[in-house]
Amino acid sequence: MPAKISGYSTTEPVAPLKGSNANSVIADKSQIESSAAAAGSQATDQVTLTNSARSLQKLSEAVAQSPVVDAAKVAAVKQAVNSGTYQIDAGSVADKMLRYEKGLR
Repeated sequence: MPAKISGYSTTEPVAPLKGSNANSVIADKSQIESSAAAAGSQATDQVTLTNSARSLQKLSEAVAQSPVVDAAKVAAVKQAVNSGTYQIDAGSVADKMLRYEKGLR
C-alpha cells in the first residue's frame, strides 16, 4: 500500500538529480539552506501549554526540589533503634513481602 506524502509544495525550488537519467527531482541543498535561513528570521515558533500541562510542570518542579530522604523520620527511627524501643512487626513485613512477590508475576 503506498503511503501518502503530505506537506510537499511544488513551488519549492527543485533541481534534477545529477549523474542520473531518471526523471526524479531533488531539492538543491543551497536553495534549501537559504530558504530555511530566510524562513527562520521571519517566523518564530510559539507553544501554548494547557492548564493540565502547567499543573504537571509545577508538580514536576516541586518534586525535583523536595528532598529524597525525610531527615526527621530517619532521625526518629535511628533514635528508636539506639534506645531499643524500635518494634518490628514480623507479620506485617511478611505480608508486604508476599504482596510484592505476587506483584512481580
